[in-house]
Amino acid sequence: MASPVDDLLPAPVADTLPGLVPGLDADGRPRPDAPLVAVTGVTGYVGGRLVPELLAAGYRVRAIARHPDRLRGRDWYGDVEVVAADAAQPDQIRAALDGTQVAYYLIHSLGSGRRFESTDRHTALVFGQAAREAGVGRIVYLGGLYPEGEDLSPHLESRTEVGEILLASGVPTTVLRAAVILGSGSASFEMMRYLTERLPAMTVPKWVENRIQPIAIRDVLRYLVGSASMASDVSRGFDIGGPDVLTYRDMMQRYADAADLKRRIIVGVPVLTPKLSSLWVSLVTPVPGGLARPLVESLVHEVVCDEHDIADHVPDPPDGLIGFDRAVALALRRVQDAAVSTRWSSAAVPGAPSDPLPSDPDWAGGSLFVDERRVTVDASPAALWRVLEAVGGDRGWYSWGLAWRIRGLADRLVGGPGLRRGRRDPLQLLVDDAVDFWRVEDIEEGSLIRLRAEMRVPGLAWLELRVEPTDRPDTAPTVFAQRALFHPKGLLGQLYWWSVYPFHGVVFGGMQRNIARAAERAERARTDRRVSAAGGS
Repeated sequence: MASPVDDLLPAPVADTLPGLVPGLDADGRPRPDAPLVAVTGVTGYVGGRLVPELLAAGYRVRAIARHPDRLRGRDWYGDVEVVAADAAQPDQIRAALDGTQVAYYLIHSLGSGRRFESTDRHTALVFGQAAREAGVGRIVYLGGLYPEGEDLSPHLESRTEVGEILLASGVPTTVLRAAVILGSGSASFEMMRYLTERLPAMTVPKWVENRIQPIAIRDVLRYLVGSASMASDVSRGFDIGGPDVLTYRDMMQRYADAADLKRRIIVGVPVLTPKLSSLWVSLVTPVPGGLARPLVESLVHEVVCDEHDIADHVPDPPDGLIGFDRAVALALRRVQDAAVSTRWSSAAVPGAPSDPLPSDPDWAGGSLFVDERRVTVDASPAALWRVLEAVGGDRGWYSWGLAWRIRGLADRLVGGPGLRRGRRDPLQLLVDDAVDFWRVEDIEEGSLIRLRAEMRVPGLAWLELRVEPTDRPDTAPTVFAQRALFHPKGLLGQLYWWSVYPFHGVVFGGMQRNIARAAERAERARTDRRVSAAGGS
């Protein structure tokens, strides 16, 4: 018998938008004369999922990113035009939008610090002017649902202001206003999921009694795709939400039911401020404090749709919008099947270093401390590579687990991601994947993984894991080379390096030895299986 969520898994949202999308040619590809749409925020949670939906709908897609190399490895990378541009730089974004009919604005500075409102304001003004000058026919923006007549949280106030700026740009604009988005990997969903799973009993702030109208990520994507074809005389905002209106308490209890957990004991208290609540969320869930705080502050408001006018332009699907229980069931299915295509951590941690590793080993830009270790491994390069590509997340870091956990907790307390972000996929890595408090900066398949640190440190840090075949494969088939690099920032950075250096032998040395042993065990197990299979044939 089919699962109640099976019908949601394979079909693109365009299948429920007949007449609103261009459709594909006979070869299943967008036609050469199909509208060209630009998508910003493609390294983020929503943007990374929107691109394949637009392709399936028959649009040609131009993916705009500041660092296009981070898109390598995406399933759709070879099917789109990739352009390097910073949306805050007028000349760059104007050129990137040239020739496009629709531009998706999926950029925000959520949790990026005290100046995030001015950053969002500046970027929206630049983008709107560039879109007008480039002759773009429509801007589509995904903002936040907010109550009228209330003092909004800084996050919601900024999202609202961005929508107003784009509407005033002179380009017909669709502003979609959503509350909590339910989907595997979304920050809101992960926050609710971990709070419910990890705390059978909890004290909670009074905002858990506020009403919320959540919406499934699939319905958000459907509205985004459908908005591209709106008539040119439509320029306004639309509330979008699913069919259920629930309190956050209801959402946690219904999540517990969907996950086969016992009913949670939830006791409301009036003393938990948004700041304390976000710290509590940061300690219990993978969502770091810098991201948790604006999410929590938004939940202080009741966010329920005042209208459903979007249905006049993007009709509801034949089976209706996806309800809360169905959305959670689908999200859990994707989590269990390790089929989460994008996560909230797809976007870099606000404030984390993004400078690439200096290519010159004798870098003239300042001090570059290096801890380099090499060991021969009695295993094939393929066996060692499989272990390296699965490092982090549930498998951990192969050395002194307590030290890693303490370092992760310390990072959480100062607003960093800590170790709880885990991995998008347990076995495969892509460039720009988050791996605990690292991010994949570069991959050379079968030979190199370079991780850039996103934990809070006074400088820039990288960890390289390299597989090197030897000249004597009969006696020592593989070399495992490991490099930790650190570019200190000021005196504090220098002190930091020398304070942690004595522990490198235990942490990085132990990590290297244990990874080597894991590869050798895997190689022996594979050999034993081959021998056993040959003996039984």
